Amino acid sequence: MPQPDAANDEHFAVVVVRSGGLAGLQKQWRAEPDPARLAQWRELVESCPWDAAPSASSGADRYQWRIEVHRGGIAVRRARLGDGQVDGPWRTLVDEVRRAAPSTPRSR
Repeated sequence: MPQPDAANDEHFAVVVVRSGGLAGLQKQWRAEPDPARLAQWRELVESCPWDAAPSASSGADRYQWRIEVHRGGIAVRRARLGDGQVDGPWRTLVDEVRRAAPSTPRSR
């Protein structure tokens, strides 16, 4: 995917959507870090193996995760992962987004 230049970083956001589970509900978290933390967030994002992201595995009552990075209002990175695939750098990114997002995740 295209990588916009740093000028678009003022609109940097990471979106994590978890769907599935027993009730089939969807929750969304969105982190929009302030400019002082952009370098840390870029490092978190780049530590994930986007080009080698596994395909989301399926299974009854298992969560599915969609992770997107937006710059300048455009999604520049996307991955879909099964619950068991959210580990290592993916887990670090997901956990950081959930911590940085407003306290009440959006449910759909």
